[in-house]
Amino acid sequence: MRIAVLADIHGNILALDAVLDDLRQRGGADLIVNLGDCVSGPLWPRETMERLEALALPTVRGNHHRRVARDTADEAMWPSDRYAQERLTSVQREALLALPLALEVAPTVTAFHARPDHDEKYLTDTMADGRLVRAPLVAIKRRLAALDPACRIVLCGHSHRSELIRIPDGPVVFNPGSIGCPAYGDDTPPAHVSEQGSPHARYGIVEGGPGRSDRFEAIAVDCDHEAAARQAEQAGRPEWAYALRTGFMSD
Repeated sequence: MRIAVLADIHGNILALDAVLDDLRQRGGADLIVNLGDCVSGPLWPRETMERLEALALPTVRGNHHRRVARDTADEAMWPSDRYAQERLTSVQREALLALPLALEVAPTVTAFHARPDHDEKYLTDTMADGRLVRAPLVAIKRRLAALDPACRIVLCGHSHRSELIRIPDGPVVFNPGSIGCPAYGDDTPPAHVSEQGSPHARYGIVEGGPGRSDRFEAIAVDCDHEAAARQAEQAGRPEWAYALRTGFMSD
């Protein structure tokens, strides 16, 4: 089976279309899985939502899905969530909230956004000097305690950092990185940044089956990041524009 893994689109329909086109050129996939956080961001939330509605992919709920659907549009609401909330219909917001926290997308293959039991806590990451870095193995194993012991492959997103970790006596954890948001800053204590280091749109492919070794491919695709950056600037988000152009957060 060949599974394409998409994560953290964040309203960047240009990056999403670049990934889908690249996947077609590679022969497609038996299944495309969406790991959530599809629309939050100062780009094209409505257009991205409509594209994904037409594709009808197996999708799990991200933390920004929940926030866009539930949070009150006030000064405390994150600007990217408010931007998306204002541009989606009530039906679309309800659909985001109704998504499952986790899905078994194939036998022994489980997908979720952040952790199997939480949509916003990091799985493979911790903070050091204000940046996301890989967490100790013992912490990752503890965070997977809620997982079915039969699980062989875990597909997750949330951190926007591509990651592949084989857990001793456990599953392989695969994070393809973010399609549409190559860097972000989070002021939630402890404040930190996540940086992919380039403006490419990231996604992944997992291949395997009976009698075959599993194969994981992390793919970086060029996209029109300049057009996306200009859109962010027009929405009054220069920090997003910088991240979209560079894959880093500005100092």
